[in-house]
Amino acid sequence: MPRKSTSLSLDADLIARAKNAGVNLSRAAEAGIEQDVRRAEAELWKDENKAAFEAYDKFVEEHGILLSKHRMF
Repeated sequence: MPRKSTSLSLDADLIARAKNAGVNLSRAAEAGIEQDVRRAEAELWKDENKAAFEAYDKFVEEHGILLSKHRMF
């Protein structure tokens, strides 16, 4: 992916500690942002599909799990 320069405000002590430890600030920030974005996108997906989950749960309560008679456990 192409990279884009940006400006971030970070805790000065944290920056110093990261540099002292040899941490690449850009890569570390990118990894943290990626993690938070994935988490937020997953929550959004759950919210967008909440009605489907509830409908399936209601179906299972009323009719049981599909193909349960074929289970070997």
